[in-house]
Amino acid sequence: MSLENLIADYGGAGLFVGSAAEGEAVAMLGGVMAHRGLLAFRDAVLAVAAGSFLVDLACCLIGRAFRQSPRVRRLQGSAAGRRVLARFDRHPNLFVFSFRFLYGMRAASALTIGTTGFPLGSFVLLNASAALVWALMFVSIGFASGQAVAAVFGPLSIHRHLALAGGLIIAATLAAAVFLHKARRDRAARA
Repeated sequence: MSLENLIADYGGAGLFVGSAAEGEAVAMLGGVMAHRGLLAFRDAVLAVAAGSFLVDLACCLIGRAFRQSPRVRRLQGSAAGRRVLARFDRHPNLFVFSFRFLYGMRAASALTIGTTGFPLGSFVLLNASAALVWALMFVSIGFASGQAVAAVFGPLSIHRHLALAGGLIIAATLAAAVFLHKARRDRAARA
């Protein structure tokens, strides 16, 4: 079975599972797959959004169920947990919508939100909306990177196209992580 057939047959399920584990890179890969016509753009967005939504909901529910456990209390007392609670306390609805866009704080945020008294129905609605926006954004970035690779290198085999687009995505993700880390460090130094 060729790579094209594997992606066409199982691409949506792979994106669903992958977005729960490593969201941005998998979402962008979904965009490249959509660019190549191996998966419908809409299907890539929905698979990525659903996987991302469900993992965040699971983390929130774990936080609710185990809010008194020592491990969860340690998480809340950590530097990341304190930052999450401080941001959450200032603007709870905005924070619930936007935490998935805060690089490196997604799981801790969802778990910590679960330990608060925030209504579960509101979490579900805000998280679902944010998951769709997030998925659309990152799948679109992947789609654009697929177009860029095709424009620069012309027609390529699927293996080379995915490798080049994947390299572009990894480089962009690393650059964003370095930029965000430096910005966070600079902000902490000023405080």
